[in-house]
Amino acid sequence: MPTYRFHTARTALAPRCRAVTEARWFALAVLALIVVNSALLGVETYSGVVAEWHRWLRAAEHACIGAFTVEILLRLGAHADRPRNFFKDPWNLFDLAVVLCVFVPFLRENGTVLRLLRLARVLRTARFLPQLRVVLVAVVRSLPGTLSFLLVGALLLYVYAMVGWVFFGGHDPGHYGSLGRAVLTLFLLMTLDGIGDAVHAGLEISRWSLLYYASYVLIASFVLVNVLIGVVITSLDEARDMDRAESQADTGPPPADPSPAGPTSAERASADQPSLRHRIDAARRALDELEHELTLSVPHPVTETDRPVAVVVRE
Repeated sequence: MPTYRFHTARTALAPRCRAVTEARWFALAVLALIVVNSALLGVETYSGVVAEWHRWLRAAEHACIGAFTVEILLRLGAHADRPRNFFKDPWNLFDLAVVLCVFVPFLRENGTVLRLLRLARVLRTARFLPQLRVVLVAVVRSLPGTLSFLLVGALLLYVYAMVGWVFFGGHDPGHYGSLGRAVLTLFLLMTLDGIGDAVHAGLEISRWSLLYYASYVLIASFVLVNVLIGVVITSLDEARDMDRAESQADTGPPPADPSPAGPTSAERASADQPSLRHRIDAARRALDELEHELTLSVPHPVTETDRPVAVVVRE
């Protein structure tokens, strides 16, 4: 009996909480709360303001924590009848982790970690901004391709740094005196910042330095950067397709379009021809029966020959 009552209470609680969490005003209120919390984080960077308004800032922080806790409880209540669906959404897990970390004793006592966790609340704005959410998903999906790009870039930097140390280490020790300095110099040259001065300095050493810098700029600044841009754009398209598929799954599948490979109108007409003939024959029979019934029910008109003849008998 208690189990049945608990199940009934969960079933009754879920629609009420869901009506609140799915309302537009609720999303706007949470978004405004996140903005206020972000502003409080910025204000706390000014020591003079913190010293003067310390109590008010702490009260505002506690109010934000309470509001975020109520929000996550409402979201949990909205999934009371289906608790597993709450944990299937990554954003719900992220929100729950951000709120629970504030109540962990070790993290709550560490001021630096607590500030970083409070800063994570700012990322929750992506939950209420669809376009920003798509961009974040695209960034996450581009991480494997970006890792491959970083590996190729590191290999390229290592090879060119070793070549630069061999040829320019003795003449320009400030930039190519060691492997680390050569890697740092080439990494800065990847942005084409100071490439002109580097080429002129290299020409004073050898004319072959022009080939060295030209090949490096061509591969590092043009080829690899364009490959990275291509990876990000591909991930962005995939994220948009995923978001569109999720939207269609929530709203239901669109009406199916007629398939171009389906039967033509002539084929459909020939397929429906037997049933159409049966309908015409049935209609004809119905008309014949109706005509027969009308013929029997209407009286025959009286003619002169049909009238009775009066016989007069005279005495």
